[in-house]
Amino acid sequence: MRLYRGFALRGFFVPALALLLIGAAALGAQSRVVAVVAAENFYGDIARQIGGDQVSVTSIMSDPNIDPHEYESSVDDARALASADLVIENGGGYDDWMDKLLSASPRASRQVIMGYDIAPKKLPDNEHVWYAADNVAVIADAITQRLSKLLPQSADVFSKNDQEFHKSLEQIKARIVQIAARWSGTPVGLTETIFLYQTGPLGLRVLTPFEFQKAIAEGNDPPADAVVEAENQIKGKKIRILIYNEQTVSDITTKAQEDAKAAGIPVVGVTETMPPGETYQTWMLRQLDQVRMALAGAGS
Repeated sequence: MRLYRGFALRGFFVPALALLLIGAAALGAQSRVVAVVAAENFYGDIARQIGGDQVSVTSIMSDPNIDPHEYESSVDDARALASADLVIENGGGYDDWMDKLLSASPRASRQVIMGYDIAPKKLPDNEHVWYAADNVAVIADAITQRLSKLLPQSADVFSKNDQEFHKSLEQIKARIVQIAARWSGTPVGLTETIFLYQTGPLGLRVLTPFEFQKAIAEGNDPPADAVVEAENQIKGKKIRILIYNEQTVSDITTKAQEDAKAAGIPVVGVTETMPPGETYQTWMLRQLDQVRMALAGAGS
């Protein structure tokens, strides 16, 4: 009589090898990790908060000392994108180098999210949509939906994490309301357009010519008359604080910073890329607190 090793399962005789294969398949489904590539590290952080251990996140732009407008992609970036299941970029002309990388490695199953395209609140000539909490909430929802499509068995986890992320954004909104209640109408200066997404809700009155801010944001020299006007505002102490983008630096912005310090005007540094060791929420809250403290200390 021939002996056959196996296991009885609900009245059926299942070979041991079959059970092993079934177990391996189940384990594979549970352990699959979605490969996410984010053009900017704040989008990567949001994906990580929502995806948890179900995602592997690569953020391309993560150095707050580099001007994002001058970034040049690398072979490593292309390699990461080639195997990505989900790609998150800002769009709106901010990170065009991503579109070139995606075109170079087409993949039908790859999911792509363009933050600028789905952001409900956009300012004219201003692609920095992630500085508005309402925009980030919509982008987080999009990330949740795409991750759920790629990994349906974890959809409930993604949804729960998304809800927690939304709750955490309320802290940012509340801080803005607190600052606006005290400082709305206060005149301030900006070296660049990025913070306009917050000066509006904060009720701060931006005096710096928009032409000046826009030119700096695009890496160009501002019109001469705009430079003169911005300088006069600083030297004449017409602004209470100067909010300075630390990642778009030129001789003109450096001079504005130096003039502000010489005039006793507090300077608040902000960045386009999230600093190391922070989350999107802590980053935004820290900068808002710095603005609040600068406003409180200005002229004291």
